Amino acid sequence: MSDAHMPPRCPSCGATLRVVRLECPACQTDVTGSFDLCPVCRLDAENRTLFDAFMRARGNVKQVQRELGLSYPTVRQKIVEMFGAMGHGPRPPEPRNVLQRVRDGEIDVDTAEALLRGDIPE
Repeated sequence: MSDAHMPPRCPSCGATLRVVRLECPACQTDVTGSFDLCPVCRLDAENRTLFDAFMRARGNVKQVQRELGLSYPTVRQKIVEMFGAMGHGPRPPEPRNVLQRVRDGEIDVDTAEALLRGDIPE
């Protein structure tokens, strides 16, 4: 099996690619249709390298840090960005909880708005 990865974007216009044909190497069965790429397949080369290191390390961030030669905070941030690129970003805060924090004087209205927009993490 080849180690080459399918490109996640069109090299011409940058749009997300779709799979339209699959072939079994054992029996030569062809499956045609229009299939979405899996979230991992949509990752760019940098995020794919991070994902592969993360899987090899079984989620151990310190091991990923050592393998990639990056600082722990950098690896943590890159992992957050990678999961966001896969569509698994942080969940938006519950509006009721944000409003309660405003009522309790814990945060101001501007901070509440930013939280609800997803501009800052909760």
